[in-house]
Amino acid sequence: MSKVDRRILKSQEAIKKAIVELMSEKNFDDITIQDISDRANVSRGTIYLHYVDKFDLLDKLIEEHINKLRELCESAAEMDFIDANLPWFEYLESHYLFFSTMLASKGAPSFRSQFLEFLIEEFKDEVDITKGKNHGLNEDVILQFIVTSYVGIVEWWITNGMPYPPHVMAEQVGILLERNL
Repeated sequence: MSKVDRRILKSQEAIKKAIVELMSEKNFDDITIQDISDRANVSRGTIYLHYVDKFDLLDKLIEEHINKLRELCESAAEMDFIDANLPWFEYLESHYLFFSTMLASKGAPSFRSQFLEFLIEEFKDEVDITKGKNHGLNEDVILQFIVTSYVGIVEWWITNGMPYPPHVMAEQVGILLERNL
């Protein structure tokens, strides 16, 4: 990686960090590109070099985190729910400010719906209505039940300042998923 690439990466990281910090402090509608550039210590031109506007910046940031969660799901495909949940809760913990801001913020309603859609995609393959405990149930109903519960638990955990460590959450949520899927 060249010096220029590293500098670009550093600027982009600073810009992303700045928008999350600002969103944790004030309403998204009130945040200006100038606020972001001041906080990130980059010029407004640098921001416009990478993003069309603050909405594009937020969309790309959300997309980046969801893609990272998708990668974690793919790498955990062969594991049981307890082991598969651990990297998830560790990732949520290490990006606490992002997730707590996105889940608490009125400025990012699209985050919640994208998070739900993504989870439905991930859990779809886990639902079997042809046999076993979910035989004869409706797939959409099961998916909504699992996914809204999952988002609810994540939301509760994050907004309450993560009262249990990731391994405890992974185990508890894993057991509940095993029970229902």
